[in-house]
Amino acid sequence: MFRYVVKRVLLAIVTVFIICAITFFLMHAVPGGPFNREKALSQATIDALNARYNLDKPLGTQFLLYLKGLMHGDFGVSLKNGREIKAIIGESFPISARLGLSAIGVALLLGTVFGSIAALTRNKLPDRVIIFFSTLFTAVPSFVLATLLLLVFCIRLGLLPVWSTDTRSYILPVISLAAYPMAYITRLSKTSMLDALSQDYIRTAKAKGVSKWKIIFKHALRNSLIPVITYAGPQIAYIITGSMVVETVFTIGGLGSKFVQSINNRDYTMIMATTIFLATLMVIANLICDLLYKVVDPRIQYD
Repeated sequence: MFRYVVKRVLLAIVTVFIICAITFFLMHAVPGGPFNREKALSQATIDALNARYNLDKPLGTQFLLYLKGLMHGDFGVSLKNGREIKAIIGESFPISARLGLSAIGVALLLGTVFGSIAALTRNKLPDRVIIFFSTLFTAVPSFVLATLLLLVFCIRLGLLPVWSTDTRSYILPVISLAAYPMAYITRLSKTSMLDALSQDYIRTAKAKGVSKWKIIFKHALRNSLIPVITYAGPQIAYIITGSMVVETVFTIGGLGSKFVQSINNRDYTMIMATTIFLATLMVIANLICDLLYKVVDPRIQYD
C-alpha cells in the first residue's frame, strides 16, 4: 500500500511537470503578448515591462526561471494588475470550491439514487422516465441550461437573485453544473447495478433468504459504486476549477471565470497557475479515488 502511494505521488509529480511544460511552450507559441493589446503604451514601455517580467529572455530561460519560482511556492504576479497569483487564487477558489462541491455532491447522490431506481424498475415507467431525463440533461450543454435557468427564474419570474453569496443564489449554478454529471452517473449507476444484480453472489444471497434491501444496499449497490468512483475523481477536480462557462453566465467571481479572463488578457502567469492548480487537483482526486476502491471492495490489491 505504502509503495503504491509513493509510486503514484512520483507519477503525479511527473504528470504535473509535463502539463506545466506543454502549457508554457504552447502558450508562448501563440503570436502576441500580454502587453500588445495595450494601445496606450509606447513600445519603450512594453519593452520595459517585458524586461521586468523576464519575457525578453529566451524561452528556455523563462521556463527555468518559472520552475525555480514554482519550487519555492511562488506563482508570480498577474501581468495585468500586478497582484500576487496566490492571493487571487486564495480569494476566488473558495467560491468555486463551494459551488463545485455542492454540484458534485448533488450529482453523486441523485445520480446514484436514480440509477439504482432505474435498474430495480427496469423497462417500467420509472426507468423510462429517469432514462429520458438523463438523456436530455446529457445532451443539453451546461451554458444553455444555465442561460435558460437565468432567464426563467431570475429575469422572468424574479424568484432568485442573479448572484450573491446568499445560499439561495447557489441554487441555479449548482443545478447547471450538476445536471450533466448527474445524468451520466445515473446511466453509469444503472448499468453497474444491473451487472451486479446478475452476478452469482446475488443469486446465492437470494437462495439463502437474505432480505431484498440487504442484497441491494450491502451487496449490489456497494459493488456497483466502483465505476461511479472512477468517474467522480477527475470530475470533482474539473467541476471545482473548470466551471468557467457557468461562472461567466452567473457572473460568479470564482477561479473558472478568472481563468477565462486570463486567457482573454494573455496573462501568462495566471494561465500557468490555474492550469497547474487544476492538474494538481486532478491527480490528487484520482489518487484518492484509487484508494477508495479498497474501501468499497476489499478484494482489490495494490501492486
